[in-house]
Amino acid sequence: MLRKHIFYWIGGGIVFILAVILLFSHKEEAEEAQCSPRDYPEIERTGTLRAVTEYNAISYHVEGDTIAGFDYELLHAFAHDKKLRLEMFPEMSFEKRLDGISKGRYDVLATGTVVTTQSKDSLLFTRHILLGRQVLVQRKKENDSDSLYIDNQLELGRKTLHLIEGSPALLRIHNLINEIADTIYIEEVKEYGPEQLLAMVSGGDIDYAVCDENIAQASLSAFPNLDISKDISFTQFYAWGVNRHSPVLLDSLNRWLERYMATDEYRKLYEKYFN
Repeated sequence: MLRKHIFYWIGGGIVFILAVILLFSHKEEAEEAQCSPRDYPEIERTGTLRAVTEYNAISYHVEGDTIAGFDYELLHAFAHDKKLRLEMFPEMSFEKRLDGISKGRYDVLATGTVVTTQSKDSLLFTRHILLGRQVLVQRKKENDSDSLYIDNQLELGRKTLHLIEGSPALLRIHNLINEIADTIYIEEVKEYGPEQLLAMVSGGDIDYAVCDENIAQASLSAFPNLDISKDISFTQFYAWGVNRHSPVLLDSLNRWLERYMATDEYRKLYEKYFN
Protein backbone atom coordinates (compact mmCIF):
# COMPACT_ATOMS: atom_id res chain seq x y z
CA MET A 1 0.00 0.00 0.00
CA LEU A 2 2.80 2.36 0.95
CA ARG A 3 4.52 1.54 -2.30
CA LYS A 4 1.36 2.36 -4.21
CA HIS A 5 1.10 5.75 -2.50
CA ILE A 6 4.74 6.49 -3.31
CA PHE A 7 4.07 5.79 -6.99
CA TYR A 8 1.06 8.12 -6.85
CA TRP A 9 3.17 10.87 -5.25
CA ILE A 10 5.95 10.45 -7.80
CA GLY A 11 3.47 10.34 -10.68
CA GLY A 12 1.66 13.40 -9.36
CA GLY A 13 4.96 15.25 -8.95
CA ILE A 14 5.99 14.51 -12.52
CA VAL A 15 2.61 15.68 -13.82
CA PHE A 16 2.89 18.87 -11.76
CA ILE A 17 6.42 19.63 -13.04
CA LEU A 18 5.37 19.01 -16.64
CA ALA A 19 2.35 21.29 -16.16
CA VAL A 20 4.56 24.08 -14.78
CA ILE A 21 7.04 23.72 -17.67
CA LEU A 22 4.16 23.79 -20.16
CA LEU A 23 2.64 26.85 -18.49
CA PHE A 24 5.88 28.82 -18.59
CA SER A 25 6.54 27.69 -22.15
CA HIS A 26 3.13 29.00 -23.25
CA LYS A 27 3.72 32.21 -21.31
CA GLU A 28 7.07 32.82 -23.05
CA GLU A 29 5.49 32.05 -26.43
CA ALA A 30 2.66 34.49 -25.69
CA GLU A 31 5.10 37.21 -24.65
CA GLU A 32 7.16 36.52 -27.77
CA ALA A 33 4.05 36.78 -29.94
CA GLN A 34 3.20 40.16 -28.42
CA CYS A 35 6.60 41.56 -29.44
CA SER A 36 7.01 43.11 -32.85
CA PRO A 37 9.46 45.66 -34.22
CA ARG A 38 8.49 49.23 -33.34
CA ASP A 39 9.23 52.39 -35.25
CA TYR A 40 9.71 55.81 -33.67
CA PRO A 41 6.01 56.94 -33.62
CA GLU A 42 5.04 53.90 -31.52
CA ILE A 43 8.07 54.34 -29.24
CA GLU A 44 7.08 57.99 -28.77
CA ARG A 45 3.48 57.01 -27.91
CA THR A 46 4.58 54.52 -25.24
CA GLY A 47 7.25 56.87 -23.90
CA THR A 48 9.80 54.05 -23.50
CA LEU A 49 12.87 53.19 -25.57
CA ARG A 50 14.19 49.64 -25.16
CA ALA A 51 17.84 48.99 -25.93
CA VAL A 52 20.09 45.95 -25.74
CA THR A 53 23.82 46.27 -25.11
CA GLU A 54 26.87 44.29 -24.03
CA TYR A 55 28.15 44.44 -20.48
CA ASN A 56 31.72 45.70 -20.77
CA ALA A 57 33.98 48.61 -19.81
CA ILE A 58 32.98 50.66 -22.86
CA SER A 59 29.29 50.02 -23.55
CA TYR A 60 27.58 49.49 -20.21
CA HIS A 61 28.69 48.59 -16.70
CA VAL A 62 28.05 49.29 -13.03
CA GLU A 63 30.44 51.45 -11.01
CA GLY A 64 29.44 51.21 -7.36
CA ASP A 65 25.80 52.28 -7.37
CA THR A 66 26.03 54.07 -10.74
CA ILE A 67 25.43 52.80 -14.26
CA ALA A 68 28.12 53.96 -16.69
CA GLY A 69 29.36 53.30 -20.21
CA PHE A 70 29.86 55.26 -23.40
CA ASP A 71 26.92 53.71 -25.27
CA TYR A 72 24.68 53.92 -22.22
CA GLU A 73 25.44 57.60 -21.58
CA LEU A 74 25.12 58.51 -25.24
CA LEU A 75 21.76 56.79 -25.68
CA HIS A 76 20.58 58.16 -22.33
CA ALA A 77 21.27 61.68 -23.65
CA PHE A 78 19.17 60.88 -26.76
CA ALA A 79 16.30 59.52 -24.64
CA HIS A 80 16.46 62.54 -22.31
CA ASP A 81 16.29 64.97 -25.23
CA LYS A 82 13.33 63.08 -26.69
CA LYS A 83 11.61 62.79 -23.27
CA LEU A 84 11.71 58.99 -23.40
CA ARG A 85 12.35 56.57 -20.55
CA LEU A 86 15.34 54.41 -21.40
CA GLU A 87 15.35 50.69 -20.57
CA MET A 88 18.73 48.99 -21.09
CA PHE A 89 19.12 45.22 -21.20
CA PRO A 90 22.67 43.76 -21.01
CA GLU A 91 23.14 40.63 -23.15
CA MET A 92 26.53 39.01 -23.68
CA SER A 93 25.58 36.92 -26.74
CA PHE A 94 25.79 38.78 -30.06
CA GLU A 95 23.35 36.31 -31.61
CA LYS A 96 20.80 36.91 -28.84
CA ARG A 97 21.15 40.67 -29.19
CA LEU A 98 20.50 40.33 -32.91
CA ASP A 99 17.56 38.00 -32.32
CA GLY A 100 16.05 40.44 -29.81
CA ILE A 101 16.21 43.28 -32.34
CA SER A 102 14.79 41.06 -35.08
CA LYS A 103 11.82 39.98 -32.96
CA GLY A 104 11.10 43.41 -31.52
CA ARG A 105 12.05 42.77 -27.89
CA TYR A 106 14.47 45.70 -28.22
CA ASP A 107 14.40 48.84 -30.34
CA VAL A 108 18.12 49.67 -30.51
CA LEU A 109 21.27 47.56 -30.52
CA ALA A 110 23.29 50.06 -28.51
CA THR A 111 26.77 48.63 -28.44
CA GLY A 112 29.51 49.24 -30.97
CA THR A 113 28.74 46.76 -33.76
CA VAL A 114 31.01 46.31 -36.76
CA VAL A 115 29.31 47.43 -39.96
CA THR A 116 29.83 44.72 -42.58
CA THR A 117 28.01 43.59 -45.71
CA GLN A 118 26.79 40.58 -43.74
CA SER A 119 25.51 42.60 -40.76
CA LYS A 120 23.72 45.01 -43.12
CA ASP A 121 21.50 42.11 -44.16
CA SER A 122 20.09 41.98 -40.61
CA LEU A 123 20.15 45.57 -39.37
CA LEU A 124 19.80 49.19 -40.36
CA PHE A 125 22.87 51.00 -39.05
CA THR A 126 23.18 54.53 -37.75
CA ARG A 127 25.99 56.80 -38.89
CA HIS A 128 29.27 55.50 -37.55
CA ILE A 129 29.86 56.32 -33.91
CA LEU A 130 33.34 54.89 -33.41
CA LEU A 131 36.27 53.55 -35.36
CA GLY A 132 37.88 50.37 -34.15
CA ARG A 133 39.47 47.07 -35.06
CA GLN A 134 39.82 43.55 -33.77
CA VAL A 135 43.11 42.73 -32.08
CA LEU A 136 44.93 39.61 -30.96
CA VAL A 137 45.10 39.33 -27.18
CA GLN A 138 48.14 37.42 -25.91
CA ARG A 139 50.59 37.56 -23.04
CA LYS A 140 53.65 39.77 -23.41
CA LYS A 141 56.81 38.12 -24.71
CA GLU A 142 58.82 36.72 -21.81
CA ASN A 143 62.09 36.33 -23.73
CA ASP A 144 63.42 35.97 -27.30
CA SER A 145 62.75 32.22 -27.28
CA ASP A 146 59.08 32.55 -26.22
CA SER A 147 57.40 30.15 -28.64
CA LEU A 148 53.87 31.24 -27.72
CA TYR A 149 54.30 34.88 -28.70
CA ILE A 150 52.83 35.82 -32.11
CA ASP A 151 54.85 38.39 -34.05
CA ASN A 152 52.77 38.46 -37.23
CA GLN A 153 49.57 37.02 -38.70
CA LEU A 154 51.42 34.24 -40.55
CA GLU A 155 52.29 32.69 -37.19
CA LEU A 156 48.59 32.19 -36.39
CA GLY A 157 48.61 28.95 -38.40
CA ARG A 158 47.66 25.93 -36.24
CA LYS A 159 46.88 28.21 -33.28
CA THR A 160 43.54 28.32 -31.43
CA LEU A 161 41.80 31.67 -31.13
CA HIS A 162 39.00 32.20 -28.61
CA LEU A 163 36.14 34.57 -29.51
CA ILE A 164 32.73 35.46 -28.17
CA GLU A 165 30.08 33.33 -29.85
CA GLY A 166 28.76 35.03 -32.99
CA SER A 167 31.48 37.69 -32.94
CA PRO A 168 31.71 39.81 -36.13
CA ALA A 169 35.44 38.97 -36.06
CA LEU A 170 34.62 35.43 -37.23
CA LEU A 171 34.26 36.56 -40.84
CA ARG A 172 37.62 38.31 -40.72
CA ILE A 173 39.35 35.22 -39.29
CA HIS A 174 37.90 32.99 -42.01
CA ASN A 175 39.30 35.45 -44.57
CA LEU A 176 42.62 35.39 -42.73
CA ILE A 177 42.72 31.60 -43.02
CA ASN A 178 42.62 31.99 -46.81
CA GLU A 179 45.23 34.76 -46.74
CA ILE A 180 47.81 32.78 -44.76
CA ALA A 181 46.87 29.48 -46.46
CA ASP A 182 46.87 27.62 -43.17
CA THR A 183 44.41 26.41 -40.55
CA ILE A 184 43.40 28.61 -37.62
CA TYR A 185 41.32 26.85 -34.99
CA ILE A 186 38.39 28.83 -33.62
CA GLU A 187 36.74 28.34 -30.24
CA GLU A 188 33.52 30.31 -29.75
CA VAL A 189 32.82 31.05 -26.10
CA LYS A 190 29.19 31.25 -24.98
CA GLU A 191 29.35 32.00 -21.28
CA TYR A 192 31.78 34.93 -21.14
CA GLY A 193 32.21 38.46 -22.40
CA PRO A 194 35.39 40.06 -23.81
CA GLU A 195 36.75 41.09 -20.43
CA GLN A 196 36.47 37.53 -19.15
CA LEU A 197 38.46 36.38 -22.20
CA LEU A 198 41.14 38.95 -21.36
CA ALA A 199 41.30 37.59 -17.81
CA MET A 200 41.60 34.03 -19.12
CA VAL A 201 44.53 34.95 -21.37
CA SER A 202 46.17 36.92 -18.56
CA GLY A 203 45.83 33.99 -16.16
CA GLY A 204 47.13 31.42 -18.66
CA ASP A 205 43.85 29.52 -19.03
CA ILE A 206 43.97 30.16 -22.78
CA ASP A 207 46.77 31.54 -24.95
CA TYR A 208 44.97 33.71 -27.51
CA ALA A 209 41.73 35.63 -27.85
CA VAL A 210 40.38 38.13 -30.36
CA CYS A 211 38.72 41.22 -28.94
CA ASP A 212 37.58 44.71 -29.83
CA GLU A 213 40.52 47.08 -29.46
CA ASN A 214 38.56 49.73 -27.52
CA ILE A 215 37.40 47.23 -24.89
CA ALA A 216 40.86 45.65 -24.64
CA GLN A 217 42.53 49.06 -24.26
CA ALA A 218 40.10 50.06 -21.49
CA SER A 219 40.93 46.85 -19.57
CA LEU A 220 44.73 46.85 -19.88
CA SER A 221 45.32 48.48 -16.50
CA ALA A 222 43.76 45.41 -14.88
CA PHE A 223 45.89 43.02 -16.95
CA PRO A 224 49.38 44.55 -17.32
CA ASN A 225 50.87 41.29 -18.68
CA LEU A 226 48.74 41.41 -21.86
CA ASP A 227 49.82 42.45 -25.34
CA ILE A 228 47.22 43.79 -27.81
CA SER A 229 49.59 45.28 -30.37
CA LYS A 230 48.83 42.80 -33.21
CA ASP A 231 45.88 43.68 -35.43
CA ILE A 232 43.52 41.01 -36.71
CA SER A 233 41.31 43.32 -38.79
CA PHE A 234 41.62 46.65 -40.54
CA THR A 235 40.05 49.73 -38.96
CA GLN A 236 36.28 49.39 -39.25
CA PHE A 237 33.17 51.47 -38.63
CA TYR A 238 31.19 50.78 -35.46
CA ALA A 239 27.57 51.86 -35.19
CA TRP A 240 24.24 51.20 -33.48
CA GLY A 241 21.65 49.04 -35.18
CA VAL A 242 17.86 49.01 -35.43
CA ASN A 243 15.34 46.65 -37.01
CA ARG A 244 14.98 46.95 -40.78
CA HIS A 245 11.31 47.88 -40.21
CA SER A 246 12.27 50.96 -38.15
CA PRO A 247 13.46 53.58 -40.68
CA VAL A 248 11.94 56.54 -38.80
CA LEU A 249 13.78 55.52 -35.61
CA LEU A 250 16.98 55.28 -37.63
CA ASP A 251 16.43 58.76 -39.07
CA SER A 252 15.68 60.19 -35.59
CA LEU A 253 18.89 58.69 -34.18
CA ASN A 254 20.99 59.88 -37.11
CA ARG A 255 19.69 63.46 -36.99
CA TRP A 256 20.26 63.64 -33.26
CA LEU A 257 23.74 62.05 -33.44
CA GLU A 258 24.82 64.47 -36.14
CA ARG A 259 23.94 67.42 -33.92
CA TYR A 260 25.09 65.98 -30.60
CA MET A 261 28.45 64.70 -31.82
CA ALA A 262 29.41 68.28 -32.71
CA THR A 263 28.93 69.52 -29.13
CA ASP A 264 31.37 69.99 -26.24
CA GLU A 265 29.20 67.65 -24.19
CA TYR A 266 29.89 64.82 -26.62
CA ARG A 267 33.61 65.65 -26.74
CA LYS A 268 33.79 65.31 -22.94
CA LEU A 269 31.92 62.02 -23.06
CA TYR A 270 34.26 60.67 -25.75
CA GLU A 271 37.38 61.72 -23.83
CA LYS A 272 36.01 60.10 -20.68
CA TYR A 273 36.14 56.66 -22.30
CA PHE A 274 38.71 56.92 -25.11
CA ASN A 275 41.32 59.45 -24.05
